[in-house]
Amino acid sequence: MEPATQNFLEIQDVREGIVILKDNNLRGILVVSSSNFALKSDEEQMAISYAYQSFLNSLDFPCQIIIQSRNLNITPYLDSIKQLEDNQSNELLRVQTFSYREFIKELVKGDNVMTKSFYVIVPYSLAEALGVSGTVRQINPLNLFKGSKGRELNTADFEKAKNQLWQRMEFLASGLRRCELEVAPLTSAEVIELFWATHHPAEAEVGYYPEILPELLK
Repeated sequence: MEPATQNFLEIQDVREGIVILKDNNLRGILVVSSSNFALKSDEEQMAISYAYQSFLNSLDFPCQIIIQSRNLNITPYLDSIKQLEDNQSNELLRVQTFSYREFIKELVKGDNVMTKSFYVIVPYSLAEALGVSGTVRQINPLNLFKGSKGRELNTADFEKAKNQLWQRMEFLASGLRRCELEVAPLTSAEVIELFWATHHPAEAEVGYYPEILPELLK
């Protein structure tokens, strides 16, 4: 009997937007916007560079920056144009809408139109929450392989570690906002979609995602 895919992943659970690993360490994930740095004036670029340098120097815990590139899926956009075309009562506007839809299809045909997403992975260990000395184990959070299994994480331990992790995430978010970037934590559903898409890139690029239980949609 073939082992389940979950046996090879380090993820034990996703709760309140937080990834719980099999060794009971936690990971929070922030999604970060991009910035048109090259289009800014020299003074603005200098200010952002100093803000980012100050942000890095202020960190007293490790974090990981992930850049994910994917082919842009424009199928929903083309479908919406097709719907406008079908509902158009004016024949001239219907023809123009059809021409525009065909133009977009030809524009992207044969070209890889890419989109980039930026994430910051914030770690917190159960040992830190319980006041035990130790170091945070480094892993690639978007390529998680089998890890060691620790004792069950009880509710009190999770709440204590969660609050400390959220403080770290807010600290990181504040520093990045000073660099003129928008930052938001991922919800449980968004975390699940991110990891699923990482392991199923072909399906994700055409807009397919797995069904997620309603209680995780927060």
